[in-house]
Amino acid sequence: MSSSSSSLRFILPTSQIQSSNRRKSRSLTITQTLTTPSSSSTTTTDGVDESRLEPRVEKKDGYWILKEKFRQGINPSEKIKIEREPMKLVVEDGIKELSQISLEELEKSKSTKDDIDVRLKWLGLFHRRKHQYGRFMMRLKLPNGVTTSEQTRYLASVIKKYGKDGCADVTTRQNWQIRGVELPDVPEIMEGLLSVGLTSLQSGMDNVRNAVGSPLAGIDPLEIVDTRPYTNLLSQFITDNSRGNLDFTNLPRKWNVAVVGTHDLYEHPHINDLAYMPATKNGRFGFNLLVGGFFSPKRCAEAIPLDAWVPADDIVPVCKAILEAYRDLGTRGNRQKTRMMWLIDELGVEGFRSEVVKRLPQQELERSSEEDLVQAQWERRDYFGVHPQKQEGLSFVGLHVPVGRLQADDMFELARLADEYGSSELRLTVEQNIIIPNIENSKIEKLLNEPLLKDRFSPEPPILMKGLVACTGNQFCGQAIIETKARALQVAEEVHKLVEVTRPVRIHWTGCPNTCGQVQVADIGFMGCMARDENGKICEGADVYLGGRIGSDSHLAEVYKKAVPVKNLVPLVVDILKEKFGAVPREIEEED
Repeated sequence: MSSSSSSLRFILPTSQIQSSNRRKSRSLTITQTLTTPSSSSTTTTDGVDESRLEPRVEKKDGYWILKEKFRQGINPSEKIKIEREPMKLVVEDGIKELSQISLEELEKSKSTKDDIDVRLKWLGLFHRRKHQYGRFMMRLKLPNGVTTSEQTRYLASVIKKYGKDGCADVTTRQNWQIRGVELPDVPEIMEGLLSVGLTSLQSGMDNVRNAVGSPLAGIDPLEIVDTRPYTNLLSQFITDNSRGNLDFTNLPRKWNVAVVGTHDLYEHPHINDLAYMPATKNGRFGFNLLVGGFFSPKRCAEAIPLDAWVPADDIVPVCKAILEAYRDLGTRGNRQKTRMMWLIDELGVEGFRSEVVKRLPQQELERSSEEDLVQAQWERRDYFGVHPQKQEGLSFVGLHVPVGRLQADDMFELARLADEYGSSELRLTVEQNIIIPNIENSKIEKLLNEPLLKDRFSPEPPILMKGLVACTGNQFCGQAIIETKARALQVAEEVHKLVEVTRPVRIHWTGCPNTCGQVQVADIGFMGCMARDENGKICEGADVYLGGRIGSDSHLAEVYKKAVPVKNLVPLVVDILKEKFGAVPREIEEED
């Protein structure tokens, strides 16, 4: 086992092992057609040309680069990586030099223009050229969504400096993004991040995204396993302890990973490239593996079983092997066909599995276990409000952060609350909300009366706000077609006035087909597009999605209606809620 994987062992209580043996494997709905070898096939070469299994990259001067023979027909992003290795901005301190040059000068050269618009994404910096020219969004690494009051306070101090241009978002990967950053400040900000145990490295472009785990890890009385040790190990491995892991900075495309720790599947495993699903095997605790889940404008697919189980100690070696197989063999042409599932399709599940096995230290990978620990019939719990922890005398409080947007003062205040009432810790969720853990029960009442919880971040949000998720939208993002965050809140408020629903409805908004807002997993989803109004004039619109489901019977939403003008969405949502979700009209009092 590699040193990166640590020697930590995680033992499951005997009662959980015994109960797991009585459960049947959870069935998974697979919505895409796979190129799977016949039952007689035993190798990846069955139906696949041997030459296809030659690695397309090679290591030179410490960096992985695309071989000359495979450079025909590659996409523009691959050409930019070949022209100059993005991680040299870190390894050779190129960011310091870049930060000292004016944007006007940087724009004069294609190379430096590519630096600010593309290569800086390897440092987690995204130039907001279209809507905030000269300013950057900075995305961090925050394994398991766990952040400290010190980290939160530091990030707040960064955005505070930028006034109205500075703000922060909780993302759908349990992560922080801060906005308004200016290039001359980046070296100092990056040093500040390291000083509080954070990094932004490898959080954009063709890298591994934030490792997602249970937001209730370690405090949930009903959890299967505490995911924090695993997500921390994965994050440390992927970033080489915040120095940058050059083995995985040249993937064909982005790559997502999640570790499941609860029956609620708060981690959304089925939309990750790799998901670790807790399962026992012969009395040992470990994980079954799902692979290939992803969203893109041209195709969305659920993760599928790799028919593999790994003991808990081997989560890093198998992650490394899967990443190496993807890095070595993934195609680099049409950017819409370079996610890992396309490679799995091409090789077949068994063929891809074989390539993973080749890259494991012992070249062995056990078949999946039938002792799945995730209960198939499980009603997903609501984490908003006050809930008892497994630790006696302590509770956590789930707060609603409207569409994940925070200002500096909000973050300072959250940090204060975490210090005063909890253990100086906050938990971020994939639904863009925040949990304060480890609160003494005697302090709960006083916390609930704090102004921030009364005015901004309610522990008891209106029912249509509970499941509201929205991407950045065109306020900042140059790819977004429509505004999302303010509109999501407005539509929810207007619909709330018209109908009453008795259970939460998950409503997601995304500004463009890149679907950062994950509309495919929502009960109701809106994807930004251009539409035509009743007069035939072009206006902002949305494709409407229905029927996304999360949990053990997960499946992706389907398009319900195309190109609906945004001004017509309120009545449409009202109709959908009445027809599909049992909503009833509210009684509207007439004024005298």
